[in-house]
Amino acid sequence: MDAERLARFREVIYSSYGRHWQDAGEHFDPAAAARWGRAYGWYLRGWLPARRDAAIADLACGQGRLLYWLKSLGYTSLYGVDIAPDQVALARQVANVDQEDLLSWLAERPERFDLLIGLDIIEHFARDEALRFLELAYAALKPGGRLVLQTPNADSPFGLQVRYGDITHEWAYNVNQLARLLRRAGFVAIEAREQGPVPWGYSLASTARFLVWRLIRAGLQLWNLAETGATLPVLTRVFLIKADKGAAGD
Repeated sequence: MDAERLARFREVIYSSYGRHWQDAGEHFDPAAAARWGRAYGWYLRGWLPARRDAAIADLACGQGRLLYWLKSLGYTSLYGVDIAPDQVALARQVANVDQEDLLSWLAERPERFDLLIGLDIIEHFARDEALRFLELAYAALKPGGRLVLQTPNADSPFGLQVRYGDITHEWAYNVNQLARLLRRAGFVAIEAREQGPVPWGYSLASTARFLVWRLIRAGLQLWNLAETGATLPVLTRVFLIKADKGAAGD
């Protein structure tokens, strides 16, 4: 799809993305956001800044659940950006959010942030845009800053279900591919995590699912080991990955 057609497509889809593709209402739901945040307390463990005044931006913030959760943890310097007007209207009930093209927004904010979080965004970019996105994210981080991404997993047996579950998805990544792109952009200390059932502290059902998942995961690893002679770092249909910008002088 050429640039003009892609821009028109996005204009049509994102004009009502929250309502038609995210089933969002007109009012922010704090209870649902709090439930959502309990799981992300596990997924993002050890990856959040120690300082509560650290500058954190939620890239493609959607309806603002992550911003709400971070605010509940005591973080005070929070920013968000999204292109969909109905999503922005919800997120503005929580925090300071701009309605703007993400790439342009990042380009205007060099070395501004300690942490950038992009949940379910990089798969929405065409491949050349993804390269530019990682370069701009690197430039927008302060020395020693961190980028965290979440994206569908091309290595999962169900990865295509997520890849094609949204008409705006342009690409799918596995850990190896995305880690190489992050290194190309200058990032170091890259680490990936599965986004699966939370083992403890969420619910008994989640703990039970985690135990069953570990058995299924072992079987999938055995399958891959038998076929290829190797194992895979991540098998859930969605994964998270963090990457750091080296401190000044590194």
